[in-house]
Amino acid sequence: MTSIQAIPELDNRRDWPAAWRALKNLLRDGSDTVQVFRIMRALNAGNSRRNYMRLIETREGGRIAYGRVELSGSFGDPSLLRAFASGTVGAAYREFVEQSGYSAKGLADISNLEAVVPELQHPYAWFGRRERDIHDIWHILTGYKTDDLGEACLVAFSYAQTKGLGWAVIAAGSALDSLQYPYRKAWCRAVWEGYRNGKEAKWLSGEDYLELLAEPLVDARRRLNIPEPRHYLEAKKVLPANV
Repeated sequence: MTSIQAIPELDNRRDWPAAWRALKNLLRDGSDTVQVFRIMRALNAGNSRRNYMRLIETREGGRIAYGRVELSGSFGDPSLLRAFASGTVGAAYREFVEQSGYSAKGLADISNLEAVVPELQHPYAWFGRRERDIHDIWHILTGYKTDDLGEACLVAFSYAQTKGLGWAVIAAGSALDSLQYPYRKAWCRAVWEGYRNGKEAKWLSGEDYLELLAEPLVDARRRLNIPEPRHYLEAKKVLPANV
């Protein structure tokens, strides 16, 4: 029988040595997404429980939680994505998937590589999967691309939104790592902007994402109070092309 301590969503312990090892590996290879999930499992103790409780206290949260939709399946449905009109969040996500090759299912597969119980039937575990599956939608909403700086900015945004300690450690690690480069000020300014934008935005984890996909992207950003990532866009002008 699997112990509760082996299931991150139900465990309240933090594993700092494991997080430190994963962070060092991630800083060596920013594309190694497995390390991100190792950090999340090591440090986000109790985060899914806290945010799940916050969800069900919102106006629509009880309905969303009761439906318990697995978004990785919905986001991977080609017929669903084809249905969204140009200019909507869903259309932008469709273009993102087609151009990047990324998918919610692919992210789910990576997250499950080392999971003890990949699809645990528990509300907190469901909420953790939901947070994982909306990551790429947050790329769309915030304007942060999937380059190294864009990911670092979105990580800082995600910490402000979720209070998951793993996100904070990755954001801080990326900022400290940038200090060795001449573009360090632009990098740190953009990452700090990501955190600040995350604090000022509406709580995105409380959104109904199947409804949000049909909303015009411009309107969604305005409603959710997500501004243009000005410092990120300025930093991209001075950073090397591969960063």
